[in-house]
Amino acid sequence: MPTSQPLPPKEKTLFNRILKCYEQKQYKNGLKFAKQILSNPKFAEHGETLAMKGLTLNCTGKKEEAYELVKRGLKNDLKSHVCWHVYGLLQRSDKKYDEAIKCYRNALRWDKENLHILRDLSMLQVHMRDIEGYRETRHALLQLKPGQRAPWIGYAIANHLLKDYTVAFKVLEEFGKTQQEMVYEHSELLLYQNYILQEAGLFQQAMEHLETNKEKIVDKLSWLEYKGDLCVKLDRLEDAEKIFTSLVNRNPENHSYYQKLESVIKPSNAVERLQIYDAVSAIFPKADSPKSLPLTFLTGPMFQERIDKIMREQLKRGVPPLFVSLKPLYKEQEKVKCIGEIAEQFIRSLEANSKFSPDDEEIEPPTTLLWARFFHAQHLDKIKEYEKALQLINESLEHTPTLIELHVLKAKVLKHLGDTAGAVASMDEAQSLDTADRFINCKCAAYMIRNDMISDAEETAAKFTRENVSIDEYLKEMQCMWYEVACADAHSRANRYGEALKKCHEVDKHFTEIIEDQFDFHQYCMRKMTLRSYVKMLKLEDSLRSHRFYFQAAKTAIKVYIHLHDEPYQPGDRIQDEKESSMSNAELKKLRNKQRRQERKKAAAEERKKNEQHDKSGKKKQQVKNNKTEDDAEVKKEEEFAAEKLVSVCNPLEQAQKFLAPLELYCSSKFETHYLAFQIAERRGTLLVMLRALLRAQKVAKESDMPNLHACRVRFAKKVRDAKDLPTAASEVISLHMKIIGCDIDVEKLNEQFITTNPNSLTHIFAGACSLYHLNSSRKDEALKMILSINSNTQNVSLKVCEIVLRSLQGKLDFGIVETDIAAEFREKCHAIFPRACFFLSPQLAAEQNGNVNGHPAINGLDSNPESGDLKPEHKQVNNNSNKLCGIETSARAEDHCLQVV
Repeated sequence: MPTSQPLPPKEKTLFNRILKCYEQKQYKNGLKFAKQILSNPKFAEHGETLAMKGLTLNCTGKKEEAYELVKRGLKNDLKSHVCWHVYGLLQRSDKKYDEAIKCYRNALRWDKENLHILRDLSMLQVHMRDIEGYRETRHALLQLKPGQRAPWIGYAIANHLLKDYTVAFKVLEEFGKTQQEMVYEHSELLLYQNYILQEAGLFQQAMEHLETNKEKIVDKLSWLEYKGDLCVKLDRLEDAEKIFTSLVNRNPENHSYYQKLESVIKPSNAVERLQIYDAVSAIFPKADSPKSLPLTFLTGPMFQERIDKIMREQLKRGVPPLFVSLKPLYKEQEKVKCIGEIAEQFIRSLEANSKFSPDDEEIEPPTTLLWARFFHAQHLDKIKEYEKALQLINESLEHTPTLIELHVLKAKVLKHLGDTAGAVASMDEAQSLDTADRFINCKCAAYMIRNDMISDAEETAAKFTRENVSIDEYLKEMQCMWYEVACADAHSRANRYGEALKKCHEVDKHFTEIIEDQFDFHQYCMRKMTLRSYVKMLKLEDSLRSHRFYFQAAKTAIKVYIHLHDEPYQPGDRIQDEKESSMSNAELKKLRNKQRRQERKKAAAEERKKNEQHDKSGKKKQQVKNNKTEDDAEVKKEEEFAAEKLVSVCNPLEQAQKFLAPLELYCSSKFETHYLAFQIAERRGTLLVMLRALLRAQKVAKESDMPNLHACRVRFAKKVRDAKDLPTAASEVISLHMKIIGCDIDVEKLNEQFITTNPNSLTHIFAGACSLYHLNSSRKDEALKMILSINSNTQNVSLKVCEIVLRSLQGKLDFGIVETDIAAEFREKCHAIFPRACFFLSPQLAAEQNGNVNGHPAINGLDSNPESGDLKPEHKQVNNNSNKLCGIETSARAEDHCLQVV
């Protein structure tokens, strides 16, 4: 339909130039041509020109002016598809996809066959998962342009996503007849067709399709895998055996091929299963998988013989990941015991005779003993014999102090013992031995964060970041989520809730950006014909927030928001002083620099304001305006997740609910999801939501989750008992489910039974004590006495549990205000159980140790002056010597040192 404001030929030519300039990103020329049209009084309010000028300005960063012009143009010409299309493009650039779809639909009312609008609309529809609408739009495009590839492919994908497999296959079949065959694109198209047939359950048709198009399919590996799976489903086991045997010969390290081969051959016992792997091992003697996989099902003497042989081979070669490959075997106690005995026997024989056993003829080099000790230390760490592991590591370090893996393992063992400061020192020593190793650098930063040394972690991580870019900006740009999640936990532990929420929101933004990034692939994948990968990507994006990084960040954010609801944040100088007192010197320096930058920006903004008032020159005014816009954008970028703003929210439970919603959708199999949902619902006072969370939690709860589940039952039962004027329908629903959730008896009696049934478990005692205080605050002393009754015979006493209990005693929520003597007594009991744990040290020892670690001239080689980053001469010498080790293989370095010792 023609516009209601047609342009004469001269202006129409200029308008077409505007469109061309926009497509070629020549925005200055486009604005010049728009000015020529709008300077004519007859066309000063021409809608489409105003819209295009606004769209061009939006590309130059002038968003407010762009919206004003586009809305003005739309108001002047409501029947123009160009104006509606431009308005939709503006909305799309701001990620307002729903509004953009509405604009595109309005544009199609005035121009139903516009290809550009239909294409843009289809991309938004598949992005927003409006698959029904996507199919309609793609069908319209197919009718308009049947000679192009994209409409056919898009229509087929839409039917596939809607599980209309027959139509999807037929569309691709017809498309293949009309197109010229390009080898790789056509091969991918055929494999995608076969993929559709398999999802439809048409296995015989899929097999015939594979056989017919064998010569046309270039990806022979996928062809073999598809055919093997189809042979199994069609019960053609002999053919399947041949195919999976050829696949194993093609890649003997692929575990899934062995599993499929076993499912086809169906061995009746362990000996027959072993024959499969021995046959492959005979052909590929250097392959590790056919040797290690039988260990999962062998037992007794056969297992002992095989594990002995494998350990000998790996220790001779000096393979550090030997323990990692054997870790799946640690689920069975008999195998664990056997591995430990063999390792001890090796060490004794190597120390005495330099042989694995006295009967051996071959003499082993000194490095074999070193790697045997390293493996045994890993074994001891796994079975929680930490002190023995630490002793063995220290003995090994006396002989080979330059072996990085030993320092890393020592840090890991100290971490398990709770000695976070010692773990940092060991990991920092490992990092200093090879400063070019990114993995060790990351581990060192992670250990520092765990010890609440965030500023030191930043300095360590900055060694591998781009120059002239701050560490925070670089890590955000690289979406380094493990670092941000670890920092969020550290800030939360230190009660810096604003900083913790900032990191959690940054992680959430990363996932939002990943979801938005798929927008660029809707056209790209169809153009490149990577259709199978494209469909898998769409399915992955639909459940992206089930990733563990998002779960960890969301969990931390929800806990912080719940705390802010219970104890609202009170801004003031006292809290600011407390915050600053918890910072290290480097963190304080960083805070002061940030405050000075903000003050300079404010002063500059005021100066520009004065200049703007007194300056009469239009050109200078425009320059001031541009500078102000850039400065405002920079300030807005800095304050996007301002800690003070995040921690001062007036509706913390609503913010917590935003993080909870994806967890309930994608992480419903985890108990913690429903436990957090219950806590939020309890504070909102919504009984039915509490009941729903309790039912879901009960469904997925494991044995370790029972204490928290009991606490939820008690709190829910008390809430129901104290509730007044409940609606009849809600009361009936709750009454029906009270027995299902185990709350059909008196709540005090329920708690007493729980405590009596589990008298020797710290987790159960703590949950029972909290519930006891919650039911009757006058029994506070009795509840605290229960917690202080722990001893060496108490079960479920771990570092994590003890830390949670101690933090609860030091807080105000679970037991109100607790006397410091009680918390100190519990801390001393924990210190007796975990003597190395830093968290349970007395305040004096903790302050002394923190001073040594935070100042740590011995750890990171910095001068004791916090304002100085210079290295002391002796530390420069150490670092220079350690730098010489970079790039040398670990085993070679260890062997050289061992030979010197011998």
